[in-house]
Amino acid sequence: MSIRLRITILYTAILALTLCIFGAVLYFIQAQSTLDSLKHDLVSSANRLGEAVGRSGELPHGQPPLGGQMPPLPFGEFSNEQAFQAFPEREIARVLDSQGRLLASPFGREGDALPLSAEGLRALQSGQEWWETSEVSGEPTLIYSRPIVVNDEFLSIIQVAHSLAERSHSLRTLATTVLGAGLLIVLIAFGVGWLFSGAMLAPIHRITLTAQAIGDERDFTHRVNYTGPPDEVGLLASTFNSMLSRLQNAFQRVEHSLQMQREFVADISHELRTPLTTLRGNLSLLRRNPPMPTEERDDILNDLIDENDRLIRLVNDLLLLARADAERELAKDALDAAELLREVTRQTQVLDPQRTITLTATEGLRILGDRDAFKQIMIIALENAIKHSQDEVSVSAQPQGEMAEIRVQDRGPGIPADQLPHIFGRFYRGDSAQATPGFGLGLAIAKTLVEKQGGTIEMQSEPGTGSRLVIRFPAI
Repeated sequence: MSIRLRITILYTAILALTLCIFGAVLYFIQAQSTLDSLKHDLVSSANRLGEAVGRSGELPHGQPPLGGQMPPLPFGEFSNEQAFQAFPEREIARVLDSQGRLLASPFGREGDALPLSAEGLRALQSGQEWWETSEVSGEPTLIYSRPIVVNDEFLSIIQVAHSLAERSHSLRTLATTVLGAGLLIVLIAFGVGWLFSGAMLAPIHRITLTAQAIGDERDFTHRVNYTGPPDEVGLLASTFNSMLSRLQNAFQRVEHSLQMQREFVADISHELRTPLTTLRGNLSLLRRNPPMPTEERDDILNDLIDENDRLIRLVNDLLLLARADAERELAKDALDAAELLREVTRQTQVLDPQRTITLTATEGLRILGDRDAFKQIMIIALENAIKHSQDEVSVSAQPQGEMAEIRVQDRGPGIPADQLPHIFGRFYRGDSAQATPGFGLGLAIAKTLVEKQGGTIEMQSEPGTGSRLVIRFPAI
């Protein structure tokens, strides 16, 4: 069963229950109201007749003979009181003696007696009024009886009755009307509820279609078009769209990572192919029979050692790059940039003792970063400058607003403008760097480490003048 149908049925059931309760209450109020009105009329008529009998002080018949009963009198002969002379024909009234025998009726007929139970007669004789419902002339009738007491003497009984047929008919008509109207309202409400729930659930249906389209097309650019109020359904649509945006970003990052991984694997394969091919060829030469001369054999062994060292350097660079790419957080410690730069400069100077490396750093310049990562970045920067320049290399560090700016300047041939956007790519080596030892991983490693510490790195270069690597770290 769909949610739409369940909501419609629940809404209709609640409305039907409400209408049933309303109809039952209305029926009860109407039944009680008509009964109370009927009782009030009967009591008024009985009181009027009772007062007329009380004023006469005695019964016109006197006492009936012992063991006998006198025939009932018409109201016109029974009393001269106006209440009896002008008694309306539509009302039913009887006058009984203290024993419950009929004394008078509107027409004085023998068969005019109204039912009175023995229990009711005893109640009346004890001075209490009495209500009962009996069938009279084939119709249910409400009968009210009250005693007439004059000078503390129980004189007679007044009975007033009214048919309940008209009341029962009115109540049946009311019940039929309420039931029919209720059924019609329920049917209309079911249709309205079906349309209303359909409109209310339309955004959810669109969400379902969007999710299905995403699953079929694998396209996270789809969005739910919701123009309704910011209610729960609107919040659901908004949340779904936000989730799609995050999924799209995550999917794009995954696609980018996979693309980089494919390129990375292709680049590694390309870099490994040359030394491995050289190793394989030299090993084949060493197995040649008859053996080659000792001098050629020594040259081949030296080539094998060089290629092996190159492979080791490549693997070390790849491991360093993998660690830099890892999601682990780097430390955020307060570092003395000037002191660390002096330490790195001394260590790098060993690579080329004849090269002049000058350092100009603002004393007390402090940055926020990881000590080992900072040293690794600066070693890469200085090694890169030494490889691409035969002249002096200068290093400077000074504050720039909220950042500390470090510049590594060489005096090499520079980098063409069309190659600058790719300089930080993995395994990228410009045309002028093809003859320079290395694998093109250094600047990629430096960029990853700098960005993980909240800094920036860029290469500035002018062909024929030299290149300048600018690194910025958060200063404290």
